[in-house]
Amino acid sequence: MQILIRSQEDGVLCPLPEYPLYSASIILHGGTMVPYNLSEDGDWGLEIFEVKRCLEEARIAGLTVRAMVIINPGNPTGQVLSVTNQEEIVEFCRKEGLVMLADEVYQDNVYVEDRKFHSFKKVARSLGYDENDISIVSFHSVSMGFSGECGRRGGYMEICGFGDDVMDEIRKVASVTLCPNIGGQILTSLAMDPPKLGDGCFENFMAEKEDIRLSLAKRAKTLASAFSSLEGMTCNRVEGAIYAFPRIHLPAAAIKAAKAEGMSPDLFYACRLLDATGIAVVPGSGFHQVSGRNKATGTWHIRCTILPGEDKIKVMIPRLKEFHESFMNEFRDRS
Repeated sequence: MQILIRSQEDGVLCPLPEYPLYSASIILHGGTMVPYNLSEDGDWGLEIFEVKRCLEEARIAGLTVRAMVIINPGNPTGQVLSVTNQEEIVEFCRKEGLVMLADEVYQDNVYVEDRKFHSFKKVARSLGYDENDISIVSFHSVSMGFSGECGRRGGYMEICGFGDDVMDEIRKVASVTLCPNIGGQILTSLAMDPPKLGDGCFENFMAEKEDIRLSLAKRAKTLASAFSSLEGMTCNRVEGAIYAFPRIHLPAAAIKAAKAEGMSPDLFYACRLLDATGIAVVPGSGFHQVSGRNKATGTWHIRCTILPGEDKIKVMIPRLKEFHESFMNEFRDRS
C-alpha cells in the first residue's frame, strides 16, 4: 500500500463486506478506498459489472485507481470464487492496468465439492499472461489456514510483474521493520516448506491435515444450517475460510432499542448474545456491510467463526437458539 499510494487521488478497489485491514491500510497511507459490493443473493459472488461501475464512478470523481483487492476464499463471507469468475477478474485487471492484491490466506480451507481453490497467479498463467502482462501480489499467512495458529503471527507475499527498481524499494520498506518475532519466522519457514512425498512424516501430516479440513467442513455446515433455521436469519453456505456470515432481519423495536443505546443493531444483538450465552460473534458493521446506493435499505449481519471444536458447537447451538427465540419475542412487532 505504501508503494502504491501517492496521495488521496489514488484509489484501491476493495470488496464489501471487507476485512478491515485493507480500508485501514489505505487510509493510513493517505489513499482512497473504492468499495465494490459482493452479491449476497449470489452466494457472495463478485460481479464484474459491479466492479466496472465502481471503477468508472471513481474515475469520474477524479481518482486514479491503481489496484484491486480480492479475498479468496472470502473473509468474512466464506465464498470460494469459480475459475470462470477469476478469469473475468484477471482480464478486467489486465485491461484496466490494475495491480491485483490477492488475499489467499484461506487457500487450504475449502469445504464444498463444487469449488476448488486456484491462485490468481495460476489463473493468469493459464490465460497466457506472464509478468510483462499483469502485476499480481499474493498474500499468505501462518496465522490462518487449516491449522488456524492465530496466536502465531507470520505472513509472506509473492510479488510478480514489478520491475527491479520497484522491487528494490519494496525491500527497503520491508527492511524498516527489522526483524519479526522468532515464532513467526519458524512457522513461516515450515509453512513454505511442508513435508513432501518421501519424507517420513508425510503421510501422517497429510492425514492430520485432511482430518482437520473434514472437521471444519462439518462445523461449517452445522453452523450455517443452525443460523438458517432461526427466525429472521439467513446464512449462505460456508464454502471456504473459517467464518459464517449470517444476515439478521431484526424487528423494528430491536433497531429502536439499539439506537437508544447508541449502538448499531448488529452490535446490540451481539452484546446481548454475549451477555446471555457467552457466545462471542463480531457485528457485521465492522466489515462495512453495504455501500453507496444500498445504504438506504441497510443489512445487518454477524460473523461467527467455525473454529470451536465439534463438541463445543453442539453445546453452543441450543444456547444460540434459546437466546434468539427470547430476543425475537422480546422485540416482536405486536401491531
